Amino acid sequence: MIARRALLLGLMLAGPAATLARGKGMPLDIAAIERARVVPQALALLDAAPRTIAAIPAPRSPAGRQDYYSEGDYWWPDPANPGGPYIRRDGRSNPDKFDGHRDALIAFGRTVPTLAAAWRLTGDARFAAAAMRHLAAWFVDPATRMTPKLDHAQAIIGVNNGRAIGVIDTLQIVEVARAAQWFAQAEAPGYAAIRPGVESWFAAYLDWLTTSPFGIEERDEKNNHGTCWLLQAASFAALLGRSDVLDDARTRLKTVIIPTQIEPDGRQPLELARTKPYAYALFNLDVLAATAWLLGGEGDLIGWRTDDGRSIAGAIGWMAPYIADKAAWPLPPDVEYRDGFPVRQPSLLFGGLALRRDDWLALWRRLDPDPSTGEVVRNFPVRQPLLWLPDAIIGRFSGR
Repeated sequence: MIARRALLLGLMLAGPAATLARGKGMPLDIAAIERARVVPQALALLDAAPRTIAAIPAPRSPAGRQDYYSEGDYWWPDPANPGGPYIRRDGRSNPDKFDGHRDALIAFGRTVPTLAAAWRLTGDARFAAAAMRHLAAWFVDPATRMTPKLDHAQAIIGVNNGRAIGVIDTLQIVEVARAAQWFAQAEAPGYAAIRPGVESWFAAYLDWLTTSPFGIEERDEKNNHGTCWLLQAASFAALLGRSDVLDDARTRLKTVIIPTQIEPDGRQPLELARTKPYAYALFNLDVLAATAWLLGGEGDLIGWRTDDGRSIAGAIGWMAPYIADKAAWPLPPDVEYRDGFPVRQPSLLFGGLALRRDDWLALWRRLDPDPSTGEVVRNFPVRQPLLWLPDAIIGRFSGR
């Protein structure tokens, strides 16, 4: 049965991926590309023990051991007032901030999607079983699960115990939700037993995300924070079948996010104004494209344009030449991690598939899919393309 399922899944994946990517004639077998990198990584994760925030003390946290806590990246001690409130240095990450919970969340957000992608490729039940251990630890086990809210994320020492913009930290579990959705749809072994607990956690977190003061404030942020809120809300709603949230998300993307974040020529002025304009423009573009891909079926929203010509496709088109040749970048270089980007930006994949752009797909394929620098990894949260190819596309070519 497992071997038959593996064969079926392989055919399901390879067929539509190649057809979608063909465009002007260049085949792109995403299943084969991903198999070569994902399966070895997943094999190395089979015996990894779950490690949730409950096992990581946060000395400055005002909350309990299962409550997520992090500290703001760009906040530093004030030389003029030692021991006083921290001050901001935009783009300059403080290496002494508490990162323990965020690092654990990132690791979780890499582990489960990798295992899910490997299971989807091979049908090997070992990958599913390993993923279930991590999902149960983070979302189900009363002793280790994370509290489904972010009241104390990106705190500023001496100023506050948490901020709305800390909601961006859970962008790292967007692909965990994608993995859970695939496990449910494909009836992965072991998932039925934990599915109620997993979906209960996401339902509680989605409620917090859409109704709490911090969640609402983050929703209304005008730059990448508002985009990241939207991708989270859409991803979690898709897992839960919340059509009301998905409908609102589509409307918000078309009436708020695209009109205010993208210029008619494709520039993203709010990201380009930062001290790390290259990385921020790439990051926001990836989240925009992933959101449009998720909400628009076969990527229809990537090509959608406002009356004055603003679109995600236009933003990809503006950025693509500088991904291909960073030396041509017309703005000042980033103040940090300038050598870490570009990586295998998912905006190129989603845009290439949606618009049949062979050049974008070829560029995507030749970039690094597995960066190792922590800050680069954190700003590259869409890592497993196999979890984003919808069943509607797969089914059309598999005969289901």
